[in-house]
Amino acid sequence: MTAHVETLQFQSEARQLLQLVIHSIYSNKDTFLRELVSNASDALDKLRLEAFRDKELAADTSDLHVDIEVDKDKRTLTVRDNGIGMARDEVVGLIGTIAKSGTAEFLRKLKEAQDAAGSQELIGRFGIGFYSSFMVADKVTLVTRRAGSAEGVRWESSGESTYTIEPVSDAPQGTAVTLHLKPADPEEHLHDYTAREKLVEIIKRYSDFITWPVRVVPEDGGEPETINSRKALWARPASEVTEDEYTEFYRHLSHDWNAPLETIRLRAEGTFEYQALLFLPSRAPLDLFMRERKRGVQLYVKRVFVMDDCEELMPEYLRFVKGVVDAQDLSLNVSREILQQDRHIQLMRRRLVKKILSTVKSMMTEKPDDYATFWREFGRAVKEGLLDDFDNRDAILDIASFDSTHDPEKPTTLAQYVERMKEGQEHIYYMTGESRTRIENSPHLEAFRAKGFEVLVLTDPIDEMWVDAVAGFGGKKFQSIAKGEVDLDTEDEKKETQARQEDFAELLSWLTETLGEGVKEVRLSSRLTTSPACIVGDTHELSPMMEKMYRAMGQDLPAIKRILELNPTHPLVTGLRDAHRERKDDTGLAETAELIYGMALLAEGGELDDPARFTRLLSGHLQRAL
Repeated sequence: MTAHVETLQFQSEARQLLQLVIHSIYSNKDTFLRELVSNASDALDKLRLEAFRDKELAADTSDLHVDIEVDKDKRTLTVRDNGIGMARDEVVGLIGTIAKSGTAEFLRKLKEAQDAAGSQELIGRFGIGFYSSFMVADKVTLVTRRAGSAEGVRWESSGESTYTIEPVSDAPQGTAVTLHLKPADPEEHLHDYTAREKLVEIIKRYSDFITWPVRVVPEDGGEPETINSRKALWARPASEVTEDEYTEFYRHLSHDWNAPLETIRLRAEGTFEYQALLFLPSRAPLDLFMRERKRGVQLYVKRVFVMDDCEELMPEYLRFVKGVVDAQDLSLNVSREILQQDRHIQLMRRRLVKKILSTVKSMMTEKPDDYATFWREFGRAVKEGLLDDFDNRDAILDIASFDSTHDPEKPTTLAQYVERMKEGQEHIYYMTGESRTRIENSPHLEAFRAKGFEVLVLTDPIDEMWVDAVAGFGGKKFQSIAKGEVDLDTEDEKKETQARQEDFAELLSWLTETLGEGVKEVRLSSRLTTSPACIVGDTHELSPMMEKMYRAMGQDLPAIKRILELNPTHPLVTGLRDAHRERKDDTGLAETAELIYGMALLAEGGELDDPARFTRLLSGHLQRAL
């Protein structure tokens, strides 16, 4: 009986991406072997763990390894493992689909990259390592059988628009990827992937640290030779590990093309022993803020792989950290549910978090450029910890940077802000908003700018939440310049303001009544110098941006009334006061009041209840002014 062969289409975007991988992205062709060996190593890890958990699994785990075989006459190179293998649906899902999420985003980013270097930096942000095989092969054949299954699968593609898939009855356990190499190019003698010395060079450079034996099989069928040292990097003395080895280990763990920004080692001895080797990436992954993202580090027990993406060891706000934690005293038969209750895991987590935060703090002074990169890429995620991690809140504030009015080009730390505070200043002033431009053009900044007070410019959505949850820093409280009353006046200015209060009392009362349900109160302002009016909130009210966020999430919020503040020195306001004294019943004055309120609302980025009415009133007043 002939096996049923199916021919399936790659997705349209996947076809484009495959061609880019083949022709444009990878500059170092040797990396295809690193990707295939890394995938094989993962498959062996998964089989050992699966066999430990399922004692009935019909799988041979007695001699787990990765073999590399070449046939010079046929110009084929095969990477073979006897690991977990794949079923048909897994082959279609994992191999038949390139970069299951983010393909369109990758193509868009690639088009934006202006040079080859920019293109290469994108490779690590997408799961397309397997397809690097097509850089060196005209055709790739994959034969696999999942451990415990009776039937295997054969997948084949020439890297064009289609691939074939069919069942096979005699496939061994695991996966074999056979590359039908492109014709030899005399100009590229350095890339002869049928040469044993070339394969050994690549394996030692990229895969020396892999736990499993990576063997080169002689063409004459002799005994396979193990090439890699198989020494766990985290167990070796730091003095014996090179930066290149750390980099390749990080790439193996993360499938990231870039080198790590920082390497962190930790060893704990005593009643509970463990070792950790952690990495801070240099680029944020594209799924950093996606719901389906994975987080956590790999968990080993006595150098035996136990769990990928161990969330219990790393908080959500540090989800970008990659690495390995190797515990000496945990059971191999550990589950996520057990880890959630394990006291030792909680102690390890606290220690790891403190080590990461202290490392970032040391980067601020020792490697300021690296710190700037870290905060640019991950600061928004780290600030989530100000809401979730009360124990480390002060440490997070210590490493945080924010835009401010002090220097538009350079963010400031809170320590630097406090050091620059004016004599007698009691608060750390900030303003939240959708963009720096909108905040800098806000009327709320006028008096602060005029009197030389520095204001933090907070534009991340998370900023709206943590500023209300955090009391302060360095003994100074955070104060929004768009909420509550602002006291920047000298004693003489306060006396002058009190006198003006009496002068404007009648106008303020009339405006409060005229604007009715639109405002909570109308009062004089000490925060305005050039604008006639602004809208402010009470100290504990939601900001306009926060209100928008809640409503966008479907939250049913009651109407929030805000306060209208007037600039008592502005000609429009003094003119309205004088006109009201002379002709209290003039309907045009009520319209002017509406216009002042509408302008203040628009200046803070708010939305008018009736834009058409506002436009009619404005055009009428402009016409009468001509």
